[in-house]
This record gives sequence, structure tokens and C-alpha cells, in this order.
Amino acid sequence: MSYRDDILKKISSKTVVVGILGLGYVGLPLAVAFAKNKVKVIGFDKSDKKVEAVNMSNNYIQDVDPAVFNEVVKNGLLTATTDFTRIKECDALIICVPTPLDKFQEPDMSYIESACLDIAKNMKRGTFISLESTTYPTTTEVFMKPIIEKTSGLKENIDFWLCFSPERVDPGNKQYKTENTPKVIGGLGQDAQKIALELYKIAIKQLYPVSSPRAAEMVKILENTYRLVNISLINELALLSGKMDINIWEVIEAAKTKPYGFQAFYPGPGIGGHCIPLDPFYLEYVAKGFNFDLTMIHTAGQINNLMPYRMMNKISYALNRQKKPLNGSTVLFLGVAYKPDIDDSRESPALLVMEQVARKGAKVIYHDPYISTVVDDNGHSYKGVDLTDELIGSVDCVVFTTNHSCFDVDRIVSKAKLVVDLRNAVKQVHIENDKVFKL
Repeated sequence: MSYRDDILKKISSKTVVVGILGLGYVGLPLAVAFAKNKVKVIGFDKSDKKVEAVNMSNNYIQDVDPAVFNEVVKNGLLTATTDFTRIKECDALIICVPTPLDKFQEPDMSYIESACLDIAKNMKRGTFISLESTTYPTTTEVFMKPIIEKTSGLKENIDFWLCFSPERVDPGNKQYKTENTPKVIGGLGQDAQKIALELYKIAIKQLYPVSSPRAAEMVKILENTYRLVNISLINELALLSGKMDINIWEVIEAAKTKPYGFQAFYPGPGIGGHCIPLDPFYLEYVAKGFNFDLTMIHTAGQINNLMPYRMMNKISYALNRQKKPLNGSTVLFLGVAYKPDIDDSRESPALLVMEQVARKGAKVIYHDPYISTVVDDNGHSYKGVDLTDELIGSVDCVVFTTNHSCFDVDRIVSKAKLVVDLRNAVKQVHIENDKVFKL
């Protein structure tokens, strides 16, 4: 029996062993999705803390159903390890590692490279490998394939297969989870595509095949670059509207009544999360190799990067209207998560605004019911405070940086001396008055 027929038979009978490399916001929900469908999953991570948590049934990802998680761990369908030699036990491997930017705003491929090396040193012949980490087009073919072939001595499409299938995790989304979000599949060759489709359909309800890994890689970049460009546009229009005494939120709601040709995007202090602030830079990186200048994307990125500085100026302006300087004032930030009702602060613009305000001499404190401590890019650690009436009334300025649904906005506004609303939390205010200043 050929390696191809062997793995397809294992997938069909659900005797396939799936290895997930990286047990974070993408990897753990995917591991649980396979395990709940009676497939044995081995989770690999270099964090002892995460591995211990999985094996002790301690759920640390908000979007994973605790009951399902406990069941699959209890039944032995999901285990975790830091021992990457156990990769040899797996028939299929899915890479879900981080892909950050380095200090030069270029792709940091070290996590993918490390995963490829671990796989190449330990995998058996006939292994299927899928990358889900967001990256630039051509990564699977030009970056991954040579590393695995050189280190393992094996040949792609003979001894192993490669695929790219972009993650589409949206933390906190109540409707779309891993299982019911359509999945794009881009196998390198017909056999890889066949294996990928058969494997993923165990855990995912709807699959959408594309012609190649590079097409699938571009899909992910397109999705998030589309959002970056549109959010940056609405941020710039929000700044202009403020100068013109126009409520941008009112304008957006009115524009939404058009039944075609318009999709609403909303302004804020910047763009956070694990995808939108990073992905366009991956595309810029690869475009340079083709001598192509992505002017629109570059400009959108600049607009987004400047928003925290402009928000610091907004806070300073509001304080000045009350005859107070930013230097020496106490500023309370409400919400450090990058979006409402989640515990994820990755690339959160709130942290950048806090950092800039602190640099100007203000005392910075924050409250977030989902995040007890947070560290900014400069390594400065903040510990959350309790949101008491006394605290709200004592600070010089309260800033809405994340519009968590649990915030009692009326109470906060009534107790505060000054409010700067960067998220349209205080909806009844037109533009600004002596107490509430809008983005």
C-alpha cells in the first residue's frame, strides 16, 4: 500500500493521529475540534505551563467549550507534550505557531522555521503537514519545503505532503467557531489536496479548496488587509469629522441604511489582535521581492500606527479644556483587550495609548474585567484596579479604550470628572461637551 493510500485509509477509519504544533488561540480549539470527533490528537508546545494545563483539563482559551475540553482530555483523545520526538507518532501535523513582526516590521519566521526543523528531525515517511499560521504568499513552497527536505532527507509529494490552510479564528465570536467557519484548503499537488480535504472534513463543516498554497496564503492576507484599509479610512474620516463638528458614528449608522455597496467599519484608537496589524506587512515584505510597491497598504498602515499618538493628543486636549495638563494628571483607561468581551491584549492599541500618555508624565491606571495584568511593548507592567465609584471620581480623566458590554456607562459618566470616549460607548453625546469628548 502506498503512503498516500495508507494515510487516506487511516483518515477514513479515524485511526489517524493528528499532531498540533502550538496550543494557543488557534491550535487548542482546532485540537479539541478533531478530538471531539474521536480522532487522537497530540498537542505540541514549548510552554510547560500550557502543556500541563491541557493534561490537567485546565482550559485557558475562552472560545473552547470547557465541557467538551474536559471530555476529550479525560477520554485520552487529547494529550499535550513538550517532547517533540513524539512527532513520529503522528500521521498528520498542523502548524499553529505565532508569526509576529520583528523590530524592523518584517516577518519573524523563527517560529515556523523551528516547527519545520522539529518536524523534519522526527517525522516518519507518509506524513501530511499543514501550515495554518498567517504568513506571506510562497511560504509553504519556498520557505517550508526546502527546510523539511534538507533536514529530513525526504522528498515532498513522495515521502510527505504540504498544505496551507489559513486559520480564521475570531476570539469572542459567539456565532462562528473553528468548526463552523468555512476553511480554505491549498494543497501542494493533487495528493496533498486530497489528503487535506479528507482530514479537515473530520473537524470542519465546510471546506473551500483553492489551486495552491500560495493562493490560500493570499486569501488570508486579503481578508485582513481589506479590513486594515477600511478601518484606517474610517479612522482618518473620524479625525476629520471631529474637526468639522460632525458625529462620525451618526454618519456610519446612516450610511448603513444603504442596502448595497457599503459595509460598516468603525473608528477607534488603532487596530489590535493577532492578524490585522501584522498581515499587511507580510504582504509588503514579499512584494518587495517582485519589485512592487503597495502604496495603499503602506499608507493604511501608517494611518493605523499614528492613531495611538493622535488619541494621546485627544486626551491632552480634553484635559486642557478643563485647565489641566497631561503631565501630572491621573488617567484611568477602561479596557486593554483589543476588542470587546475577550481576554486577549495582543497588539492592543490601548497599550500604545497608555504608553504615550505615560511618557507625557501622566499617571496611568487601567481596569479590565478580563485582564488582571498587562505588559506594554517597553516591558512596563500594569496591574488592573477595581472600578469603584471613589476611583472614577478621583481621577482626572476616564478613557474608554475597549467597549466591554459589562461597563455601566451611565454610572461611569455620572461619576467621572472627564471622559474621553474612543469607542462610542457614550452614545447619547453628539460630539463633545465640557465633560465628554468623542473620537
